[in-house]
Amino acid sequence: MLIPSKLSHSSRLQHVVVRSRLLAVLEQAAQYPLVLINAPAGYGKTTLLSQWAENQQNLGWYSLDESDNESERFIAYFRAALARATHQENCPTTNPAQTNFLAALSQLLVESNRFKPHFFVVIDDYHLIDNNEIHEGLKFWIKNQPQNMTLILISRSMPPLNLANLRVQELLLELDITQLPFTHDESRQFFQGRIDPEPEQEALSEQEIHRLCDQVEGWPTALQLVNLYARQHQTSLHEAAKSITKINSNHISEYLNDEVFHNLDADTRLFLLRCSLLRSMNEFLVEKITGLPDSRLRLDNLVKQGLFVYPINIDQQEQWWRFHPLFASFLTHSRELTLPELQRLHQQAADAWLEIGYATEALYHAIQLQQPETLLALLQQIGWQLYHQGELKLLEESLSAVQFQQLATYPRLVLLQAWLLQSQHKHHEVGGLLQKFSAAIQQQNIDIDRQLQAEFDALRAQVAINAGDDQTALQLATTALQYLPQEKQYAHIVATAVIGEAQHCRGQLNQALKMMREAEKLAQQNQAYHHILWSLLQQAEILLAQGFLQTAYDILDKATLLVKKQHLQKLPMYEFLLRLKGHILWEWYSLDKAEAMAEAGLEVLANEADKLQCLSLLAKISITRGNLDNAERILRHQRSLLQTHHYHNDWLSHHNEAELLCWQMKDDQQQTRSWLLQSDRPAQDTNHFSHRQWRNIMRANIILQQYEDALLLSEKLISTARTYNFISELNKDLVLYNRICFLQGNAVAAQKSLLEALELSKQTNFISIFVIEGEIMAQQLRQLLQLNILDELLTHKAQFILRSINQYYRHKFAHFDETFVEKLLQNPQVPELLRISPLTQREWQVLGLIYSGYSNEQIATELQVAPTTIKTHIRNLYQKIGVNNRTESIEYTRHLLTLMGYSN
Repeated sequence: MLIPSKLSHSSRLQHVVVRSRLLAVLEQAAQYPLVLINAPAGYGKTTLLSQWAENQQNLGWYSLDESDNESERFIAYFRAALARATHQENCPTTNPAQTNFLAALSQLLVESNRFKPHFFVVIDDYHLIDNNEIHEGLKFWIKNQPQNMTLILISRSMPPLNLANLRVQELLLELDITQLPFTHDESRQFFQGRIDPEPEQEALSEQEIHRLCDQVEGWPTALQLVNLYARQHQTSLHEAAKSITKINSNHISEYLNDEVFHNLDADTRLFLLRCSLLRSMNEFLVEKITGLPDSRLRLDNLVKQGLFVYPINIDQQEQWWRFHPLFASFLTHSRELTLPELQRLHQQAADAWLEIGYATEALYHAIQLQQPETLLALLQQIGWQLYHQGELKLLEESLSAVQFQQLATYPRLVLLQAWLLQSQHKHHEVGGLLQKFSAAIQQQNIDIDRQLQAEFDALRAQVAINAGDDQTALQLATTALQYLPQEKQYAHIVATAVIGEAQHCRGQLNQALKMMREAEKLAQQNQAYHHILWSLLQQAEILLAQGFLQTAYDILDKATLLVKKQHLQKLPMYEFLLRLKGHILWEWYSLDKAEAMAEAGLEVLANEADKLQCLSLLAKISITRGNLDNAERILRHQRSLLQTHHYHNDWLSHHNEAELLCWQMKDDQQQTRSWLLQSDRPAQDTNHFSHRQWRNIMRANIILQQYEDALLLSEKLISTARTYNFISELNKDLVLYNRICFLQGNAVAAQKSLLEALELSKQTNFISIFVIEGEIMAQQLRQLLQLNILDELLTHKAQFILRSINQYYRHKFAHFDETFVEKLLQNPQVPELLRISPLTQREWQVLGLIYSGYSNEQIATELQVAPTTIKTHIRNLYQKIGVNNRTESIEYTRHLLTLMGYSN
């Protein structure tokens, strides 16, 4: 008697993700004699076919188990499945025990040919068949089956049925591991169908679903086990998704052990466990780690068996493989428990990777060895190579695995660790490391020759320049160049670059630029890519200080190409590159692009403390947009970082600038006064960050209405900027000097400084430094435009700046939205005439744009109406509010805004 359940597919399809893209492929099944769905366990093969089968009329289903390897049993169930598909009685005409397998199939071919409509037969779990007679019989069937039949095989492995010929003739429809994983959208549908109806259930966000899908590479079973974990542990899907590692070690491991690993022979299990030591593998590596000469054949067989082994990077010369990440995790756990030879295997793996030139993988295995001397010897051999390739995290992990007492016996590795810290902006840790090493030299009698000492001097010079001690830096770098051997090109590059930085700090911009170009040349000759990058960034900063922003940006584009070509995105310097671009874009009032650069910079940095600079830029962007709430949120975050970390003066001056701009917008004298009392006063103003800090102090004095102090500072800064040709700083100093003069009522000096600042902006193309000065700047620009004293270029620039300033006010009130007008009319101090004759919504818009400095033509363009219509609106609103001209309407609007708490 046949078991009925083996002859039917699942009909319990509630909460099943409807896989429309794959069902659309299966709709073509009738055009093919054979359909093969081949993938490892848990990819939803049977569920997919069950969905598709629901809409098929002439279909038979045969679900295999281990007992179906007997030919007689197979033919009995296959006949029954055929009978269901063709709607015939299942009455065998001969005794199966007295008929050979091929003869029985021949008889079924005769019977099935009587049925004329198209029909389908599905055989599920065909990978369970290892009876060659059945394989040969099925080959015979496929070759001779009726034209109106499609045979569908579901298997975890590739069946030995000579499928190549069918592929060539395009007679085979296949779905495999490349198509069956869940997409992001299917993963979202999966979890939406499983959200607990209880109100406290927390749904997964779109981003969490995408990340989880990518993490398990779309394996449906893994997602199902996340859901199972949530139910068993009475937690939310949100918490379960965060616990994927725990889920993997429990549910998924159990599934893989029962469904996959347990069914393999001992030799295959051992082969898999050894191979799992490799994060990716080729034939050479597998032979080295397993000692087996037929590794390629074994790997190909594993792929055919569907054992979560995938071929990658296939070309004519070389083939690589890798495990599915969840299967690799399972094998790692099993390996740690069952393989006593791990240390030997890691040593073999390290040697093998090094032999074929993959230093990073060799180092990974050397770390696992727990043999410091072996690790140190390997680092001595490849450490600097990895440093130049930007593998900083791996180097940090490797060096941290060794006690410093042992590391100190390898002075060049101490030097490497110091440079590693330096490149990660851990400047104070560099100094501590060098002090520690100096003590170790005496305690352990470590010999340091003069040439190696010169290399350390080059590093100490870099530490000194980072600490703001340009004099010591210059002395150390100059001394280092005297004693460095010619072959130590890396130290030559460093010392040259430090001299350039020291000159930059001293305001010697032309000499600094020359040295940085020399450093770039040396770095290019030695393929020291991160120093090429550093010298380019320094050149951009110098050019920025000289006011050549477009040239600086072009240099940064060149640096970006270098980063992409040499894959230097892991370097913290990449954040510096992105941030410099962001600063220039902010100066040009390209706020969206500037924000994108700052956000990208944050993504580069793993350490929260290193994010201060990008956060300063984001705060300035928010301030420029008029979004003070967001700016304040960012600044609060920065304040918390400042409480727990120490920062260079350059970083602090950027943060202080954002703080003061925010306080200026809010007229917050209390915070400003507190800051001014505690602020750092730089010893000089001849570099970009000390100059910026003095300008911050000047702005603080302006906010506090201490105009005389601010005026003295501004005159000193402007003089320095002129002397050293700091064009960008001079442009900013003049704008702030203009603010002082305006607030003091010195209209002549204010106009003169503004005209010079605008003239300089022809070179710098600065926009935002004018925009952030708000209404004070807007009033003066309107006056300049009315006086018609600007040339054509500056007229367009002034109009653009004015419109940009207005964007801030429109963000708050310029278009006078309904909410604002409603609150305004509720104010008891609002003019009575406005209550009696309320403005229409369009008239409010026109009034806001008049206040914002728009001409009639500009208002017409903004509101997309005819200029004559605008004249009518203006005449009506003048009559309603009782004014006679634009000047009176602007004063009237300013009065309304003051009533609502908006200051100039």
